[in-house]
Amino acid sequence: MRAVAEGRLSNTSESFGKHIDRCLGCRACEQVCPAGVQYGQLLEASRHELLIAQPKQTIIHKLLRFGPKNVWSSPGRLRLFFRASRVFRDLHLASLVRKAGVARLVSARAQFGLALLESSRKQVDSADKQQSNSKTEPGAASVMLFKGCVGEGLFERVNRATKRVLETNGFAVETPETQVCCGALHAHAGDLDGARQLAQKNLVAFAGSSAPIITNAGGCGAMLVTYAHLLGGDEAQEFSSRVRDVSQQLETVTMRSGEKIDEESVTYDTSCHLLYGQHAGDASLKMLKSIPNLNFSNLECTEDAVALPASTTYLSRKCQVRYSRKNLGTLKRLAQQRWRPEIQAARCTSARARVWKERR
Repeated sequence: MRAVAEGRLSNTSESFGKHIDRCLGCRACEQVCPAGVQYGQLLEASRHELLIAQPKQTIIHKLLRFGPKNVWSSPGRLRLFFRASRVFRDLHLASLVRKAGVARLVSARAQFGLALLESSRKQVDSADKQQSNSKTEPGAASVMLFKGCVGEGLFERVNRATKRVLETNGFAVETPETQVCCGALHAHAGDLDGARQLAQKNLVAFAGSSAPIITNAGGCGAMLVTYAHLLGGDEAQEFSSRVRDVSQQLETVTMRSGEKIDEESVTYDTSCHLLYGQHAGDASLKMLKSIPNLNFSNLECTEDAVALPASTTYLSRKCQVRYSRKNLGTLKRLAQQRWRPEIQAARCTSARARVWKERR
């Protein structure tokens, strides 16, 4: 990065492209950097440079650029896309195509997309259609819920549950209707201009209030926090300072105990961006452990790629194979220890899809 910035290395060089493409973007290095370098911001700037200097011309890469620019940037088209995706999933066509190996012939990214779609099906019985029995008290603290594009499109029940938990714990929840995608997909792919356009729309959607902005997905939260850097200015700075993970917000009150979960064994698969972007790993564990008599065990080697970050979608096929084998190897070690969780809680939709795919 520095060599390219100083003109000692061309941005069209193979070395530059190879090293930037191979980085996961998990941001774990930020946690241990003594100088406090925000590597995630540098990585996205480098990917933006690559997008301009070395645009890949395969059909898959063209589709990856077309989708964020022409679908994710339009709320109407995005709703239509997810509606069609849910029909494709519920008719079990995604499972059929994946098992037939057709997607694998196209690309590993297509295979991952189908895994994400399949993993969005409800895996356990839940009270996702229930309404909160708690009435919001007059003068209750207000919060604003950020729904997320994939979150609302494929995991709407999680957003409903988040709202229900916040209300049960005494918060008045508002959900701005004009909010859009956080822009993480664009930024990770190097389309910083597209990310800025979405960020500006979210600033408008959440304006006029100082209430905390609540997220329930690590990737979205980490992206919203970076608006101060992405856009600059006091308005963006104020927006970023309001962003909280739902677990961080619940830490500010005496959390009500959750409903007991029979005898199932439970573990927690954390999100790298939740850990290193929002620094909310401990808060999430506290929220989970509010469930009484929970049969909980820590997932060994979680930070050793049990939960592969979403950014593996942007890696080369060779790198994806290497990280997938490492992931599967860790799960095999768990099985050898004769412990296999019946419920695996996750905080990132893409990481959930990765683990779901590896376990089948």
